Formats: sequence, C-alpha cells, structure tokens
Amino acid sequence: MTRVYVSMGSNIEREHNIRAGLAALREHYGPLTVSSVYDSKAVGFAGDDFYNLVVGFDTVEDVRTVARTLERIEHGHGRARGAARFNSRTLDLDLLLYDDLVLHEPGLKLPRPDILKYAFVLWPLAEIAGQWRHPQDGRTYQELWQCFDKGQQKLVRVDFPMGLDAAVNG
Repeated sequence: MTRVYVSMGSNIEREHNIRAGLAALREHYGPLTVSSVYDSKAVGFAGDDFYNLVVGFDTVEDVRTVARTLERIEHGHGRARGAARFNSRTLDLDLLLYDDLVLHEPGLKLPRPDILKYAFVLWPLAEIAGQWRHPQDGRTYQELWQCFDKGQQKLVRVDFPMGLDAAVNG
C-alpha cells in the first residue's frame, strides 16, 4: 500500500463541492484522513475565498492512475481544465505526495512544489502528516510549517463537520 496526500480546494459552492469531493474520494479509496478546513483568499487572481484542506489515504494504484482518478473526480464535479492556472474552481484536487516518490515529468511533479509555497497546502498537510519528511528537503512537515512565513497568507480554520465516516485529525 502506498500513502497518498491530496490537496483539495473550492471557491464555487465550496461547502457543497468539498463534501462531494470527499465523498468521491472515500467511495474510490476508502477511509480518509482529513485535515481541518481552512478559509483562504484567492491567490494569483481576484476571486471568492477558497475552502482548502488536505486528505490522506492508502492505495494500491500506481501514481499515474491516482493522478488520472483525481482529474476524473474534478471533471465529474464541473472542473474545466485548460483554463487559466489561477481561476475560480468548483473542485481542485492536487496530488501532493505519493509516499516519498520524487518525480518530475510534464504535468506531474512530486513532491508538489506548492507544499513549500502556500500556507493553505502546508498547514493542513502538517496537521495530518506532521512527522513525515519532505523527500527532498528532509525536514518534517511540522518543521517546515514552523519555519513558514505565515504573514503572507492568512488562513482561518473553519468549523466544517465532516460526518462520521471520515477520520479527522487536528
């Protein structure tokens, strides 16, 4: 089994789409470890605020199959690929980690560089995988979060009941 971590975000009907995305991931992959949900401003464009979180799960699928599955789930929830990189999204699922795999190929970079760039990715990842080590940097995600410049990106934890079938840490 391989441990996978995925960043999830939405700024269009965000509560509905986050719940639908969690349900789709749970249906396909089984039990999930789910971070808290965070409210954050749109980055790189003027748009509605996002809900962001990180989800962990175990899978026997290879990395490319996981990436395709995430794209199918996004598409099934109204995500239009091919639009500008920074825009509003019904559902955004980004593969952050596939165990400690380091991979750099077109359309798939692991660990995802966003981990070290964005508070809305690193904070929830540190919450549910704090003792894991970044496969290139070597520090734990908790250490990386402690060193992160938190003044640039404001996050607010949201009271977001997940339901009984998701394991919530944090």
